[in-house]
Amino acid sequence: MLLVVLLSALAAAPLVVVDPGHGGAQGGATGPGGLVEKSLALSIAKKVKAQLELELKARVVLTRDRDAQVSLAERVELANRQRPDLFVSIHANSMPTQKQRRVHQGIETYFLSAAASGERAKKVAARENEETGTQPRGVAGDTLSFILADLQRAETHADSSRLAYAVHEALIAETRAEDRGVQQAPFYVLMGLEAPAVLVEVGFVSHPEEGPRLNDAAYQAALARAITQGVRRFLAQLDARDGR
Repeated sequence: MLLVVLLSALAAAPLVVVDPGHGGAQGGATGPGGLVEKSLALSIAKKVKAQLELELKARVVLTRDRDAQVSLAERVELANRQRPDLFVSIHANSMPTQKQRRVHQGIETYFLSAAASGERAKKVAARENEETGTQPRGVAGDTLSFILADLQRAETHADSSRLAYAVHEALIAETRAEDRGVQQAPFYVLMGLEAPAVLVEVGFVSHPEEGPRLNDAAYQAALARAITQGVRRFLAQLDARDGR
């Protein structure tokens, strides 16, 4: 009986894949104080993992747990092998010119779309996609399989939108950062995923105030708490919809 209870609890626990952006030779965005996106993303991802395990008793898999280079296609394949309930990719923004660096700050959250929701979203996706020229490939099959896969993508896309809004609203409420909204863009790391998936740009490492704040352990913990709250709300929405 105890074994049955333990197995039931394990099956009920959500499985989340958390993806720290970049890594290895791919440093990502950089701030004037030497803050590098790959290090920031890994630090926040580890805090998100700990918070999800603590609050939701979730099973959490990181696509990388150290400063290692993992291709975008490998991240997608790793996630799909786990068959997770959801996928969260963590990144940070930056601006190239001194004028832009003084002005641009805030959090934005993305879910996958074939076309970007605006010029700004298009530029962010282009920067995050720079490290690879190869997109994850889907599995081709007969007509029925293609239709079923297309229906699955439509449902996953709708759930990705719900996840994005749940996480983003929690992040803005918790941090009081500038709200840059929920947007859509063709991020390679979100393509081909068989689960609701979002990419969070937690702020601008290039901003003179937000950059140092992002490097603060207490602020990173607040980001982790907010992402966990968003995941909790999203899972509750699914439970209510599915009558669980």
